[in-house]
Amino acid sequence: MIIAIGGVSTAGKTTLAKQLREHFHDFKVITVCQDDFVRPVDEIPVIQNRVDWEHPDSIDHERFMSSIIAEKNENDIVIAEGLMIYWHQPLLKYFDKRIFVEVDHATFLHRKAKDNRWGHEPDWYIDHIWKNYLLFGKPPENESYLSITGNWSIALKPILAYLKS
Repeated sequence: MIIAIGGVSTAGKTTLAKQLREHFHDFKVITVCQDDFVRPVDEIPVIQNRVDWEHPDSIDHERFMSSIIAEKNENDIVIAEGLMIYWHQPLLKYFDKRIFVEVDHATFLHRKAKDNRWGHEPDWYIDHIWKNYLLFGKPPENESYLSITGNWSIALKPILAYLKS
């Protein structure tokens, strides 16, 4: 099974992936993170003299897709997660289950203010992250998926019911 998890930065994608891996401990499970498929910096678009990590062109989508497919041959469950997981149309057909972790704008801003993994982000860039999420991060309307809130702790029970359906 290939499970896709999408959502804006700090929504809880990685946390959910970890919870699912722990739950399915009796199976061979791997998580493939879109962040691991970022292109070299000199190939990524720039916005206001800053590398635009939030643009689809920052990801090597073909390599990401190939890795997911290869891992499916080696594992019972592949959890693929990332901000723009639903952007690359050819990848969508490989997902058996789709989960979308939503947070409201206020929660995103609060979490981003405390997120210093890449140093301080200027306000205009945090706004840019949100706008690009709205443009490139949402699942296509014609695809079925489970939408959950990441505003609070994520309840695993309804997710597991969805995965078993």
